[in-house]
Amino acid sequence: MTKRTSAKYKIDRRMGENIWGRPKSPVNRREYGPGQHGQRRKGKLSDFGTQLRAKQKLKGYYGDLTEKQFRRIFAEAERVKGDTGENLIGLLERRLDAVVYRAKFVATMFAARQFVNHGHVLVNGKRVNISSYRVKEGDVVEVRDRSKQLAVVLEATQLPERDVPDYIEADHSKMTATFTRTPALGDVPYPVMMEPNLVIEYYAQN
Repeated sequence: MTKRTSAKYKIDRRMGENIWGRPKSPVNRREYGPGQHGQRRKGKLSDFGTQLRAKQKLKGYYGDLTEKQFRRIFAEAERVKGDTGENLIGLLERRLDAVVYRAKFVATMFAARQFVNHGHVLVNGKRVNISSYRVKEGDVVEVRDRSKQLAVVLEATQLPERDVPDYIEADHSKMTATFTRTPALGDVPYPVMMEPNLVIEYYAQN
């Protein structure tokens, strides 16, 4: 187990929210943060603190992206015409690991990254092992034949805790998923409220 995977619930506890909606999240049992000072009473967050938390929450949700990765995606969202917040969400949802997770081929965003990196995924019939690979509308993402019977895949498709969103057409009998359109913020089934507008404010000032 990677250090990042083993530490994923620390993100939940640091945020004080079950950001992936997982039943095992410690936030379901403990409302305070990790570490010896986690039970101290929280003061009111400043504007900067609120913006920082919004950025950390969104960054953490997509497998705890590095600051460099996240800033690069944000810069691209700014360059594209339209609402920067909506563009940011659209770019994040077009990552291959995000599509694999949304299609319920694996149980977590962290597992999706590992699954892609280990070469279990095809895009339009070609193997792609880069989790940040950006899918386009109409692309078909598929679990390769040798991996379709893996326990992690079979278990993930049966998970009752989340559904496949309507911008992805998944066929679990064939283990294929078609990315039909780039979603808007309101289309993405986040278990908690994401606030890309605060992320924009954060980067505007830093």
